[in-house]
Amino acid sequence: MKLLVKLNLIYVVVMAAGVGVSGWIARGLLVDNAREEVMHSARMLIDNANAVRRYTSGQITKLLATPMKYEFLPQSVPSYSAVEVLSSLLQKYPEYLYKEATLNPTNPRDRATGWETDVVNRLRGGEQLKEISGLRDTPNGPSLFLAAPLRIVDPACLQCHSSVEGAPKTLVDRYGPANGFGWNFNEVVGAQIVSVPLALPLRRAEQSFVLFIGSLVAVFVVVGIMLNLLIWLVVVRPVTRLAHLADRVSQGELDAPDFAGAGRDEIGVLAESFRRMRASVVQAMKMLES
Repeated sequence: MKLLVKLNLIYVVVMAAGVGVSGWIARGLLVDNAREEVMHSARMLIDNANAVRRYTSGQITKLLATPMKYEFLPQSVPSYSAVEVLSSLLQKYPEYLYKEATLNPTNPRDRATGWETDVVNRLRGGEQLKEISGLRDTPNGPSLFLAAPLRIVDPACLQCHSSVEGAPKTLVDRYGPANGFGWNFNEVVGAQIVSVPLALPLRRAEQSFVLFIGSLVAVFVVVGIMLNLLIWLVVVRPVTRLAHLADRVSQGELDAPDFAGAGRDEIGVLAESFRRMRASVVQAMKMLES
């Protein structure tokens, strides 16, 4: 096997190992970045919902205090406003989801169902949990969900949710006496759940991964071609010429020309050694002839 072929085999093995390790690291980083991007979007949606809640409780509820004596207006409820605003925003993005899932809600649309119930129960079982996240399958592909607990920390909430007798009559008239009561202070009654699709960020990560690996392979190929050319010019060609000259001398052509173009590198050292060896051979032959 020729020297250049051996060097190319070594280079291909090293290149394959480098591309494999780099690809494994890059793929993990890209997938992690895609999930972090999705998580950031989910947290922004929850922050937006909380901003609407604070605005409603701080300004709208007070303005509607007088009309509420005659008719219950859900627009005065922070959770209702947050769901309405986010639902309007997400109409353009139907694959996204925001819900204030509650085990025993006043408004039936907020009732937790299926996997939402499991999420709420997990938050109820962990006193220190501030959020939980996970993956779930949807018709549009995998989605990442983020859930934060809805905890009763404002005693004013219990005016409407502690008991049917203590609740405003207008509230009972609108929603009935069966749901939304029996809540306790500091109890987790539900969860703010945001579900964000993961398919598009993962697709972008995959495209970036393919582009990165393609660019890396292209760089290795170009470097390999340049190395082959340099090795052929600097090593293979001089060694081949020197080997051919040594073969001629070994066959008795003592008048063969000297090796030209030798420098101070290893090839030059080898050429100089060959000159001394040939001079010694010529001298020995002359001594034998005499």
